[in-house]
Amino acid sequence: MSGFFDIPSDLQHSYLGLIGLHLREALLPVLAGLLLALPTAQLCARLRWLYPPVLGVTTVFYAIPSLAVFVILIDYTGQTELTVMIPLALYSLVVLVPAIVDGVRSVPPETLAAATAMGFGPARRWFQVQLPIAVPAILAGLRVATASSISLVSVGALIGNQGALGNLLADAQRYDRPELALNSVLTTAVLAIVCDALLVLARNLLTPWMPRGTRASAKTARRPEPSEPEGALR
Repeated sequence: MSGFFDIPSDLQHSYLGLIGLHLREALLPVLAGLLLALPTAQLCARLRWLYPPVLGVTTVFYAIPSLAVFVILIDYTGQTELTVMIPLALYSLVVLVPAIVDGVRSVPPETLAAATAMGFGPARRWFQVQLPIAVPAILAGLRVATASSISLVSVGALIGNQGALGNLLADAQRYDRPELALNSVLTTAVLAIVCDALLVLARNLLTPWMPRGTRASAKTARRPEPSEPEGALR
């Protein structure tokens, strides 16, 4: 077990140091993507004709392999964290923009009309009405984007990016130490699970009005009328 945490000296980081760098390279792009997706999604919600081309561009970019993007960027940003984080931030848009647009569009028109009647301007209506109601959809998109980013950071090891857990995979082959590969895979999976759990907790704290658990779901589920067949609600 000692060899499992025995990090090769060429990485210049301890085990905890690698975890910290991996999280930084994974979560900062998601945060940047969220900051870019919020105004973009708001424009798409207001200008419906803009949504299909924006979604098309982000989807096409997501289809490009991350390694190819790294190779293109390396001439401009070098073997740095920025080379890894720029594509990850853009990849997150394909998940975050649709999630935010769907969340904003889910706000009932009568709710917006009531807010307008109370004197809410566009900015205040966005921050105090639309955004809070869209929180569940936004956090659902963040969960997918975060898990994807945490896994894709490891690809940066192929361009010599120091720090991410993916470098343990390369060292596992270099030093014939399969336990390093196991360490990288398990630690990455645990980080994704922990971050996902934290986002679920944040959703529960930010949306106290939503039902929790299967018992609450059962209470809110509509029972079929006597005249309806049993499968009518499926």
